[in-house]
Amino acid sequence: MPKADINKAGWEQSEFPILCETCLGPNPFIRMSKQEFGRSCGTCARPFTVFRWNPGSGARYKTTVICQTCAKVKNICQTCLLDLEYGLPTQVRDTALAIQNEAPTSDINREYYAQNMENKMEDGNKSLMQVGTRATSAGKEMLKQLARTNPYYKRNRPHICSFFVKGECNRGDECPFRHEKPVENALSHQNIQDRYHGNNDPVARKIMANHSEAQGLKPPEDENITSLFLSSLPASATELSIRTHVINSLPQIPSSQLRSVVHVVKSRCAFINFKDRDSAERAAEAWANGLDMDSERVHVKWGRSKGPSKSATPTAGPSAIPAPA
Repeated sequence: MPKADINKAGWEQSEFPILCETCLGPNPFIRMSKQEFGRSCGTCARPFTVFRWNPGSGARYKTTVICQTCAKVKNICQTCLLDLEYGLPTQVRDTALAIQNEAPTSDINREYYAQNMENKMEDGNKSLMQVGTRATSAGKEMLKQLARTNPYYKRNRPHICSFFVKGECNRGDECPFRHEKPVENALSHQNIQDRYHGNNDPVARKIMANHSEAQGLKPPEDENITSLFLSSLPASATELSIRTHVINSLPQIPSSQLRSVVHVVKSRCAFINFKDRDSAERAAEAWANGLDMDSERVHVKWGRSKGPSKSATPTAGPSAIPAPA
């Protein structure tokens, strides 16, 4: 921390960036440029040391976009903001491990929070990801299945040439940008804040949706179905314990979105009814590998209506039956 100028107190100085293998590139002899206080952090807005380099032949120049304190808090790369251990978006990791996002999103509290986290890490902690983690075997199994163990250097390709898109690029093969037509979809709308805080990240939603479908939890076509069916519950389970486990395993879904929990003691099953379809889908994605409760694996399926109903009100509770596997 610079101490010569009181106005720079809290600004970050560093000697080497925190990067993943993909962003660093395959070349072991890369050259980096370093600029102290070159820009403000994309999350906490504090000035930090910026690094810039070329990962390899045919790749674009890359730069760090967040400070090291913010990267250490989330255990992510300073450039792509993906988890350093699993290579996944923070929303996927936090959902699987049931991690509550405590970082503030308002401009007033971001810098204050970052300074407090920096002071905590000065005690020797390299990361604060272990604090408050309710990791379960099902969540760890989900991360092992989704983890990206090999580097994906295609992510370092140059951006698409904007002049080529408009039909005005005359540089031909000498153009350092890609001459391709952009594909307009949900993945085209990404930003640093959503990726860092794990809120509405389109890449994460796509990964989790594909995984839940592969595990047999494809959302039913009927949009009125907002219930999930839990089977093989522990014998000691009660409605209160089930509700507690559900809320703790879904920290990113407000507890107010949980409409009711209907426990059928005799059958050792329960119906989890949500207020809207989006919350039910996010719960199904989080429980794609099951739900751990009292050291036992609980099976999860989508509920479905018994038959066509005269009203548009979704069927809830015991009137819903599990979808066939």
